[in-house]
Amino acid sequence: MRNLLRFLLAGFCLIMGVNQLHAQWVRTNGPYGGDIGAFAVSGTNLFVGTWGSGVYLSTDNGITWIADTAGLRYKNIYTLAVSGTNLFAGTDGGVYLSTDNGTSWTLDTAGMSYKIVDAIALSGTNLFAGTWGAGVFLSTNNGATWTPDTTGLTNKNVHALAVSGTNLFAGTWGGVYISTNNGTSWTADTTGLANKEVYTLLVSGTNLLAGTYGGAFLSTNSGTTWTNVTAGLTNADVKALIVSGTNLFAGTWGGGVYLSTNNGASWTPATAGLTNTDVQAIAVSGTNLFAGTIGGGVFLSTNNGSSWTQLTQIGLYPEVAALVLNGTSLLAASNDAGVFLSTDDGASWTTANTGITSPYVNGFAVSGSDLFAATGGGAFLSTNNGTSWTQSGLKDTTVCALAVSGANLFAATPNVGVLISTNNGSSWIAVNTGLTNTDAYALAVSGSNLFAGTQGGGVFLSTNNGASWTAVNTGLTNYGISALAVSGTNLFAGTEGGGAFLSTDNGSSWTQTTLTSTTIWGFGVSGTNVFAGTVESGVYLTTDNGGSWTQVSTGLTNTNVQDFAFSSTTLYAGTWQGGVWKRPLSEMITGIKGTNGDLPTEFSLSQNFPNPFNPTTVLRYALPKNSHVSINVYDLIGQKVSTLVDGEETQGYHEVAFDGSRFASGVYLIRLNAPGVTITRKMLMAK
Repeated sequence: MRNLLRFLLAGFCLIMGVNQLHAQWVRTNGPYGGDIGAFAVSGTNLFVGTWGSGVYLSTDNGITWIADTAGLRYKNIYTLAVSGTNLFAGTDGGVYLSTDNGTSWTLDTAGMSYKIVDAIALSGTNLFAGTWGAGVFLSTNNGATWTPDTTGLTNKNVHALAVSGTNLFAGTWGGVYISTNNGTSWTADTTGLANKEVYTLLVSGTNLLAGTYGGAFLSTNSGTTWTNVTAGLTNADVKALIVSGTNLFAGTWGGGVYLSTNNGASWTPATAGLTNTDVQAIAVSGTNLFAGTIGGGVFLSTNNGSSWTQLTQIGLYPEVAALVLNGTSLLAASNDAGVFLSTDDGASWTTANTGITSPYVNGFAVSGSDLFAATGGGAFLSTNNGTSWTQSGLKDTTVCALAVSGANLFAATPNVGVLISTNNGSSWIAVNTGLTNTDAYALAVSGSNLFAGTQGGGVFLSTNNGASWTAVNTGLTNYGISALAVSGTNLFAGTEGGGAFLSTDNGSSWTQTTLTSTTIWGFGVSGTNVFAGTVESGVYLTTDNGGSWTQVSTGLTNTNVQDFAFSSTTLYAGTWQGGVWKRPLSEMITGIKGTNGDLPTEFSLSQNFPNPFNPTTVLRYALPKNSHVSINVYDLIGQKVSTLVDGEETQGYHEVAFDGSRFASGVYLIRLNAPGVTITRKMLMAK
């Protein structure tokens, strides 16, 4: 059934989860990206290892992806390797093995004393694992047990492994080592290796190449001597190397991909269309070249790097740290890929980074027609809804949060404390008198009160625009403040591991709410309703100021929720490497209707959810007036197999379920007919 699902997904473009559906969260179509740590190719299978989301498989050159994570507890994937029907993944929890193309995984770490595995290499029946901090381990039984192989390996931070005949090479943070006896003993091979921080190794015929923090190096004598081969390689931080025919490709941090046709003697940039240039991994499959980036997901080139296109991956998403809805524009801040913009309720996303020099965006603030972004490189201003940005006067400083109070703009930083700008960000001054802890991570404004949440110092209050501060922590048992929010006269503080606290007197005293023992990343406030985004537990709602909380996470497959944004009818949630999700407020809060105050203005038929489904799914449709409506289901040869609706329906929002238990797996068409309107959708049943 798994193979049938992949085949059908490859043949049909399914629009998944882009409409508001009943009783659960639905993922929007992005933003796309994600942190790519490794590739592996096995026949027509392309595997990608991500940082935070595990392993994904594509059988159609990256058009569609399926998560391969069953049994994969540790999901930071640093390396992948294939040996016959065995697929190995190096993680921060050891080596995992899959014998069924990633459908299921088992953890094999017996005898492995240190489990952050950065490199894997295979030589006959020997499996080698390079670890960060403990050197190289050897397994002769596909990872079931391991023994250390470190004699002579004086630097045990191993980033890369490569095999050439009977030679085994290890790239470490102290140069390259060689073993001629399966790792029993090692000798340093560093003559001429001017930079010894080695990220990657590549064997190409009789040549051995090393990618380092200081460029590429070539050895033609098994590492005995090295020569620098960086002519034209303007970015020398080489993270990945791969050979395709007579072409040699280098992936660099910040410089994208470079091409050499002469074994590295000279290089030329190959970056056209590569909108993210932090390349961590490269793979070749036939005539296709893939580049894995940090924050931008996977890119594909079919012409040896002359041009690239970003693959719109299912399941690969960046780290969404913050959201803001500015008019009809929904903007997402990513911790690794900058700003994304959607103007169609999440159906499509585009990057909105023009002018932003840091990919690490932590938050937003809106002041009139001005939009501000807090980044790892200071604060930026956009006057055109994110189309372009200009650097404010706050540069080269990590900004965790921004807040607006009247004509004042405040910035919270993890090292400088709180800064104020009175001229729309053109200039800033630190305002830290009384702020005994300057690791500021959160800000909130309530009338003339400004609150700052710090890491380890709790909450501070200023009543004079930051000119002076006082600590307000009575009753606050956890001083690691990760979020602040104001709801009327109530102030909520989210903590790291301590849950949510409430103050009704501007921080003079605090009480623990019933949401305890969890980390709160962010709050969302809609009237008297307060939503909390947590690590691992999803979304909680309180309607009684924290007296009780209800978990409202149904359908939310990524439960690391960082921030929220609201429209009049919809709650949006940004997740850690899970993209942006949305859900109608009416499903969680009584008294909220469908949309637009709140009746539809046009006929619509939402994509069914879930999709694919087995065997039931739900469809939602909208009628702008009382109408005779029919909704039928057809197979692909046009035969009607089920009638779901046929009759007079009232104006408003409706939904209907389809039970496919009597039908075969496959693609079906849903068709809504109303006066002057026909709308058709595709849906996939996969039993």
